[in-house]
Amino acid sequence: MQRFLRIVKWLLIMTVIIVLFFYMGSKVNIEFQKDFPFFHIEDYASQYIYVVDRETEEVIHEKNAQSKAYPASLTKIMTTILTLEHIDDLSAPAPIDTKTQRDMFANNTSMAGFAAGESVTYRDLLYGTILPSGAEAANSLAIHVAGSVENFVEMMNAKADELELDNTHFTNPEGLDHKEQYTTAADMAKLLDYALDNEDFRTVFTKETYQTTSTTAHPDGIMLASTVLSALDKGEQNDFEIIGGKSGTTEQAGENWATLGLVNNREYISIVMGAPLDDISHPNNEQIADTLKLYKNIKSGEL
Repeated sequence: MQRFLRIVKWLLIMTVIIVLFFYMGSKVNIEFQKDFPFFHIEDYASQYIYVVDRETEEVIHEKNAQSKAYPASLTKIMTTILTLEHIDDLSAPAPIDTKTQRDMFANNTSMAGFAAGESVTYRDLLYGTILPSGAEAANSLAIHVAGSVENFVEMMNAKADELELDNTHFTNPEGLDHKEQYTTAADMAKLLDYALDNEDFRTVFTKETYQTTSTTAHPDGIMLASTVLSALDKGEQNDFEIIGGKSGTTEQAGENWATLGLVNNREYISIVMGAPLDDISHPNNEQIADTLKLYKNIKSGEL
């Protein structure tokens, strides 16, 4: 009987020790996360993340933010801001370049829907580049601004140097994967923050839909829609709002999103890159889930 009581006693002691261990461990972990927010338990699918408060420049969350990654169509953020800094009249004609339009079609890139040689304006091309991520629009901008894609790429890299995007390099204006075309989540956030100070860029970036001008090929114009804003459910944005964005998806890059969001009337930039992509025809959309989760966690104070 005494032996049985001793066993029960030791079992009770061990149970208390185990309970205390897990309780104290959780307390320490919580305090550790408060003091060192970058060690917050990870539950994001994206490989690379960078979230920054635009007003204070405080980095709210990061994950592999300095690691090189394929930008995919986030490249078009650079294409757009560079164009805006070199074009005075956005209503001026800027026809679709036939050769690059054909090349982009052959590479199965995302297209805005413009016809080869169609006489659209710079404004049409800018919206076509950002909203539906039109590769023919991006390359036509490059041709009109610099005379050739090659010259424009040189300008892109010069701008990257100017902005001290030290881990960024471009080989094309549309975002097709290339071993020498890379960036980081931190560099992309810096680029987007810079671009948003340009009012024309901000207008394009935050537009949900845009009707292009009437042309012979499209008498009623083309209705363009943001690949980011059209993918979001307003009901999922409780106490925050995503007001603009750019998507980018390739098989090597995975799924990327660059967004501008409002939380408590403060602007935040969120960059998520490298979300898993099992089948490009049936995307996982985990970059959307990650983006919403990040903004929710900013609101709740968990970031």
